Amino acid sequence: MSRKRIPFGVMLQGPGGHMNAWKHPSVPADASINFEHYVRTARQAEKAGIAFVFIADGLYINEVSIPHFLNRFEPIALLSALAASTASIGLVGTLSTSYSDPFTVARQFGSIDVISGGRAGWNAVTSPLEGSARNYNRDKHPDHALRYEIAGEHIEVVKGLWDSWDDDAFPRNRETGQYADFTKMHRLDFKGRFHAAEGPLNLGRSPQGQPVLFQAGASDDGIKLAGRHADAVFAGSESFEDNRELSRKLKQSALAHGRSAEHLKVFPGVAPIVGSTQEEAERKYQEIRALVTDHEALLYLGRFFDHHDFTAYPLDEPFPDLGDIGANNFRAHTDRIKRVAREKKLTLREIALDVATPRTSFIGTPEAIADELVRWVEGGAADGFVLGFHVLTAGLDDFEAHVLPILEARGHHRPAQFGTTLRDHLGLPYRESRYAVPRADTGEEAA
Repeated sequence: MSRKRIPFGVMLQGPGGHMNAWKHPSVPADASINFEHYVRTARQAEKAGIAFVFIADGLYINEVSIPHFLNRFEPIALLSALAASTASIGLVGTLSTSYSDPFTVARQFGSIDVISGGRAGWNAVTSPLEGSARNYNRDKHPDHALRYEIAGEHIEVVKGLWDSWDDDAFPRNRETGQYADFTKMHRLDFKGRFHAAEGPLNLGRSPQGQPVLFQAGASDDGIKLAGRHADAVFAGSESFEDNRELSRKLKQSALAHGRSAEHLKVFPGVAPIVGSTQEEAERKYQEIRALVTDHEALLYLGRFFDHHDFTAYPLDEPFPDLGDIGANNFRAHTDRIKRVAREKKLTLREIALDVATPRTSFIGTPEAIADELVRWVEGGAADGFVLGFHVLTAGLDDFEAHVLPILEARGHHRPAQFGTTLRDHLGLPYRESRYAVPRADTGEEAA
């Protein structure tokens, strides 16, 4: 058996990933705006050897949104504060390519990267919720394909701006009076269909070259975008088989874009529930499932289908035929929900409750969960995992105390971080500037 180290990230969503995690007694009810809770959790994860924290985001809420999404921190501000509150853990945050300016994004994540000593990562998303347009003075939310065209150009500009200066462009020589070497400055002069930026960026390069670029789409458009640009992909599929197939497609896409498949890491989101026995793990799962009512589960399900009103359908009849509803939002996820409902002949109630509290293969004893994590990595379904615990505090406590020691004993984990930058933590190479001579140890030019 190989002894491949498994890097983990932990999702910071206030109280946790479950829509009613705020009700659980192990977390503060105001966890989504409790900064001390975020700092305490990030430091706990850092000490345990978790590679990064991951902060998701959204740009639109209404009366049926997830409760703790109604009142939560903006990722850039939170990541900046966590950069000063932690020492080694990676800091990844979501920011929309549909509703942001590339020059500003390059400055924001570039600044966090320098402040943190090379620990920043940008989760570039296209924003699935239709209502987002109305918060940004837009007449219409771009359709799915157009959003990915915008995203591709947006990311191209940001990455180009991150290469505005060579690594040694700032000698700051007090004797000669030379602060910058302008022969090592590069204007981007980008003019595209959606964006234009002259440059240069008013910020030098970071200890890891560029922030790590995450991407979260699993549609055909998302896979193409990831193959071209992403260093890592946050994958949402729940089964081993689905993730193995997605991983294959992503690695294939990277190769098609002239990149190494090893330089695109796949991180499925998983929500382990640990029990000393299978029965105890099942009891914990049922306790979490009981946090949500049938009505609340229907509202949660509707979020993925642009807040479609599922309360209008009979609960115990087959999942309704929705046509193209959801195709312009969380497309890969909604396609999977409809496929599972059709193949398993599930009712609307069953689907809604399962989506609100998914039952996965990561519910069980520490040994069983460790076995499953290793199986996914060695079977080609994952390079690492984003831990999206249903209830953050209890979930992380159990995972740290009971699963990580088993993985450490088997050679798949260690409490000390690997290297100093987020790229080091994830086994990714330093991101060379497009203007630099390729390094002998990678043999690749920066894309």
